[in-house]
Amino acid sequence: GGGGGRAAGGAAMGPKEQKTKEQKAKAAMSSSKGKKKKWSKGRTKEKANNAVLLDKGTLEKLQAEVPKYKMITPSILVDRLRVNGSLARACIRMLLEEGTIKPIAKSRAQWIFTRNVA
Repeated sequence: GGGGGRAAGGAAMGPKEQKTKEQKAKAAMSSSKGKKKKWSKGRTKEKANNAVLLDKGTLEKLQAEVPKYKMITPSILVDRLRVNGSLARACIRMLLEEGTIKPIAKSRAQWIFTRNVA
C-alpha cells in the first residue's frame, strides 16, 4: 500500500513542478526589463594620426619651441608636435646632443628633461 501512495504523490507533484518552472521563466523574463540586454557600443577613441617621420615644419617647431618648455618628456612632444612616441624619443636625443635641453630623470620607462638654463 505504501508504495502505491508514494507513486501517486509523485504524479501529483509532476504538474505542480511544471507550473512553477513556467512561472519562474515568466518572472525572469518580466523582471529583467522585459527584453534581453543589448551590448553597449564600446567607446572607440579616434586614431591618433601622428607623424612617423620628421618633416621640415615639425623639425623647425621642435628646435624653436621645445627648448623653451619647462618640462620635456616624450609624451609632451607626442601631444604638441603630433609625432609618435619613438620619434619623440629621437627628438629628445637630438636636442640632448645639441645641448639645448638637460636630463632630470631618464629611466627606461620615463624620460624627463628640462630646458637648459645657461
